[in-house]
Amino acid sequence: MNANTRLALLGACFLWAVSFVATKIALEVVPPLTVVSLRLLIASVFFLPLLVFTGRRRRVADAKTLVKLAGLSLFGAGLHYGFQTVGLQTTNASNASVYVATGPITILLLSMVFLGEKLNARKIVGIVIAVAGVLVVMGLDTVAGFRLDGSLIGDILVFASIIMWGCFTVFGKKLTDELGALTVTATVTLIGATWMTPVGLLEMQRTGFTLAETTPTAWAALVYLGAGCNFLAVLLYFTALQRTESQKVGVYLYSIPPMTAVAAALVLGEPITLGLVVGTVLVIAGVALTERG
Repeated sequence: MNANTRLALLGACFLWAVSFVATKIALEVVPPLTVVSLRLLIASVFFLPLLVFTGRRRRVADAKTLVKLAGLSLFGAGLHYGFQTVGLQTTNASNASVYVATGPITILLLSMVFLGEKLNARKIVGIVIAVAGVLVVMGLDTVAGFRLDGSLIGDILVFASIIMWGCFTVFGKKLTDELGALTVTATVTLIGATWMTPVGLLEMQRTGFTLAETTPTAWAALVYLGAGCNFLAVLLYFTALQRTESQKVGVYLYSIPPMTAVAAALVLGEPITLGLVVGTVLVIAGVALTERG
């Protein structure tokens, strides 16, 4: 894996790491499915000109390709973010953290079955080390806080969203190899925004929420989620996916918890603990070992 691919993955993971704070800010004012709809619409504003002016829209004209991209939009756009956002409102943070840590493992298993990617001893050891690092960063209290006696529906939704992202990564790689990262991510986002917008409007009608109620802070969070996460981070992620194995891309997701903890320390003044330092070192070592496998 070359330096540009590593930078693309780290950039995407950093943007996603900060997204948890932005999502929390947006949800203070905006209903969850409306948040998903708006972030996809904002991302579409950035993707559409690129898709049109590069002439790549012609590459998705056939019906079979469009059906595949529409399926990806379900897994990686609307349903993934919708399930996760709604689920996070009802499950506890400990459960959500443990579920998120299973994401790269899902990608690994799916890539073996559907892409024929090989799993060797170095990759196994690297992933185990990275998982250990994430658990150390999370802390024993978080891991011990995992329980299934809370909101089972919230747990199911969050876990399902992680499985969907694994499917999005693995099946998205096939299309990315054929069409390119920009074509796939732009089209998937546009399709997702098209079918999620009516969902958001229905939620607004049901809850009585209007866009006029959105505060400047909430709009800033939504713009960050749309432009930073759904546009730039997804494009960087799939650009890297086009260049290497999905297993090696997926393991970089383990860098998100340490980045989130560091961001919380810098922005919110939370302490930098020994567990954060040790866990971060383990994650870096596990990622490095896996990508060399």
